[in-house]
Amino acid sequence: MDLRKITRISIMLSLAIVLSIVESMIPIFAGSIPGLKIGLANVAIMVVLYVYGFKEAIFVSISRIFIVSILRTGLFNITFFFSLSGAIFSLVFMFLFKKIKVFSIIGVSIIGSIFHTIGQIIVALIFVQNLNILYYLPIILVFSIFTGLLTGYISKQIIMNFDKNIDRNTKM
Repeated sequence: MDLRKITRISIMLSLAIVLSIVESMIPIFAGSIPGLKIGLANVAIMVVLYVYGFKEAIFVSISRIFIVSILRTGLFNITFFFSLSGAIFSLVFMFLFKKIKVFSIIGVSIIGSIFHTIGQIIVALIFVQNLNILYYLPIILVFSIFTGLLTGYISKQIIMNFDKNIDRNTKM
């Protein structure tokens, strides 16, 4: 792996960490829907997935989860497992839908957002052991579509200009 690639991936990891921490401080709906976030860190993950690939995106995503958990909530608690399961589910399905080339970047982002939610609900079912948690699923899935649209649009703009902006800035 060349130094430029390592540097860019490290920058994207740093960005994902900062966005996660900042976003955790923004109350969405004044805490009325627990765990609801926009998912701004997923912009960095989407960029890495499209520019570098699945292995690099998994590395950035899981590294972000571990680092943010160490800094904010602690390792191996329920929040950690929510984040980890959501990240793994979303990345696997984003990769699959990206690979079959049926959806645009925005569509893949929406798929990722939806499967992130499904992964978190599965962990909630395991930890809480109460099927009533499934009543929460439709509410959060609707929100997932909108957050996926937003992060997908931002990701698309960055990905379309990624190499142009990097190359222009390194030549100066």
